[in-house]
Amino acid sequence: MSKTLADVVAAASWADVEAQSLEARRSILNFFATALGSARDPVVMAAMRTLSPFSGAATTTVIGHSQQMDAMCASFLNAVSANLLDFDDTHPETIIHPAAPVAAPVLALAETRRLSGREVLTAFILGVDIECRIGNAVSPRHYARGWHITSTCGIFGAAAACARLLGLPAEGIANAIGLAASQSAGNVENLPSAAKNVSVGNAARNGLFAALLAQQGYEAAPRAIEGPLGWARTMGDELDVARLLDGLGKTWEIAKNTYKPYPAGIVFHSVIDACLRLREQIGRRLDQIDAVTVEGSALLLARGDRPVNNARDARVSIHHCVACGLLVGKAGVAEFARETVVRPEIAQLRQKVRAERDDQMPDGAARVAVRLSSGEVIIETVISPRGSRAAPLADRDLEAKLREGVRTGQSDWSADRVIDAVRRLDTVDDIAELLESLRPPR
Repeated sequence: MSKTLADVVAAASWADVEAQSLEARRSILNFFATALGSARDPVVMAAMRTLSPFSGAATTTVIGHSQQMDAMCASFLNAVSANLLDFDDTHPETIIHPAAPVAAPVLALAETRRLSGREVLTAFILGVDIECRIGNAVSPRHYARGWHITSTCGIFGAAAACARLLGLPAEGIANAIGLAASQSAGNVENLPSAAKNVSVGNAARNGLFAALLAQQGYEAAPRAIEGPLGWARTMGDELDVARLLDGLGKTWEIAKNTYKPYPAGIVFHSVIDACLRLREQIGRRLDQIDAVTVEGSALLLARGDRPVNNARDARVSIHHCVACGLLVGKAGVAEFARETVVRPEIAQLRQKVRAERDDQMPDGAARVAVRLSSGEVIIETVISPRGSRAAPLADRDLEAKLREGVRTGQSDWSADRVIDAVRRLDTVDDIAELLESLRPPR
């Protein structure tokens, strides 16, 4: 299986993937937006302090900072910051967040090797395809079993993409994919903590590491993924080979990518949209809300029917999403920050929210009913929330998201420069020069 995937990665040309370059640039723009929004988050700063004494030559950009680090450290940090606020891109069929584990090492390696924008885009598209196809082949059981699929599958995309940038032949790319299988990790239980971001950062860094080892002649078992004691079986899954290989090299998973308008788990976006609509109908009667019922699939309840003790809990809470939509009328980064989470009126409304399972509702949909003190009940149902494939974000929305990320992340980077750089990525001869132009002088 590794060789089959590697053959496509090795053989694909710019002409094969050029039609996907617009979506790739949208994904990379969103990657910068989310990374800039977290650039100075305490989690990112703590990781920088931890890694700095061990970083090698300072060759690679840390997004949102003027300080550089080595490629592996920068890959880790940029993947962590891009994933930290639950605001990154999403592949709907698997709930993989494709860009963070792949874009981070691809940009880092391209910067150190002074590669072109087309080489970056080609490798990125191929890496996203590999991670999402492997995710397809084990979904939905893999995630339901407790494996954090962005981390566990993201490393395969990172390894394949970096091996492509290194110019490895198919055999070397296959070894990189097999080496990634030995390093795949991350669990869903850790989602409400910074430990989740460690596994995403490791997927980026260790995918690059796997490619570099393969370049030096390291080998892996040919069936490291699908063998009787391989990655899939070890993690408890039978590989769906048809879903893995269908259209390989002809259709591209990045075409399915979506982008979040809210920094919360994607299954909560319909809840937020419904509550924003309800707020308009309720008007000045918000103080008359007696109870709120949210109905959705088992997945919605499993992910979000939980108490809120901190800001991380809030980003995966049905109850807090309701409070933001109804009381604040917004659901941006500030609405999921600690200052909002602890507000008494927000906490009080969270206590009035009850979640109920409705097996007739598709994953990602929600029905929200608000009962007022008068006895009146107002209901809104959202099947396809804003940002979904049925209601995608426009380019201007992503650009606005990046500008907001620069503000909320307190970065001294120029939003206009980043937007312009990503727009013309396919025409750039040297990624190092491009990234240098984005970093403010030290």
